[in-house]
Amino acid sequence: MQKNQSNLKTDLAPYQHSDIRKSLWQLTNTILPFFALWILAYLSLSVSIWLALALTIPAAGFLVRLFIIFHDCCHHSFFKSRRANEMIGIFVGFLAFFPYHQWKFEHSVHHATNSNLNRRGRGDIWTLTVDEYMALPLYRRMAYRLYRNPLIMFGLGPLFILLIQYRFNRKGAGKKERFNTHATNIALLAIIILMSWGLGWQKFLLIEGPILYLSGMAGIWLFYIQHQFEDSYFEKEENWNYVHAALHGSSFYKLPKILQWMTGNIGFHHIHHLGPRVPNYHLQRLYENNPILQKVPTISLLSSLRSLRYRVWDEESKKFVSFRGMIRLRSGVKT
Repeated sequence: MQKNQSNLKTDLAPYQHSDIRKSLWQLTNTILPFFALWILAYLSLSVSIWLALALTIPAAGFLVRLFIIFHDCCHHSFFKSRRANEMIGIFVGFLAFFPYHQWKFEHSVHHATNSNLNRRGRGDIWTLTVDEYMALPLYRRMAYRLYRNPLIMFGLGPLFILLIQYRFNRKGAGKKERFNTHATNIALLAIIILMSWGLGWQKFLLIEGPILYLSGMAGIWLFYIQHQFEDSYFEKEENWNYVHAALHGSSFYKLPKILQWMTGNIGFHHIHHLGPRVPNYHLQRLYENNPILQKVPTISLLSSLRSLRYRVWDEESKKFVSFRGMIRLRSGVKT
């Protein structure tokens, strides 16, 4: 395995280059359907509100795909030009309600610290070990339980992220990042006011609201399942390894083809963490051409649902366990 891992950098190199034709085509086949579905959903309100709401579902799917383009731009992998990545990233991030520079910084921290138990807390899911959870006072345990509850994480989570978290600058943000966050907020407010005035605020909210909410739910789910599976990888700083964190702390989420396309191949998350400069449209070919990248934790759409019960990381068994499983561990009962 070590010998194979030493060759991974060489194996990744041919794929760490953007293809301008593929990038432009992906941008076209994503942004045009998104706007077309948005307009069609709005026009459908005169026929049936339920038809309009049904159309917001595929529109939300295309917004997820747009977010993957935004994500690639943050890694400077979607275009060769750094300026082009920034320009498209800011625009697409605006559609998804994310300020480019703030999200880019936090996501870079996530990549540098993924699965490192000593460097948690930014750009990741709040994850405690069994010992950490047991040492908390009651009110902190309750807060953690609420946070990890699926109804809170996937129900209220999108509202918190879209309406609160990314509307304010993080502590220590630089001038460029602060300006981008403020400019994004001002531009979004102006568009919301203009669209509400032109279309009617109720109609605008009926279309834009579900699209943002559903895409937010999908985004949180994808980020969750790609790192919160049973046999994931977490280690203390002294034992942490970047390659192991990528290949074993990030999952291969094997999705049906239509969902794989809609999510921009982000299911090949282990490869993305190993080589973040690889554009999303090269990930499948890289996976197929490298056997070592196929010997990783694989999660199906059905099996991924089991991850909802995983709440704390057990350092002894090197597995995620449920709250009930944690109690059994502490009482000496085998699960």
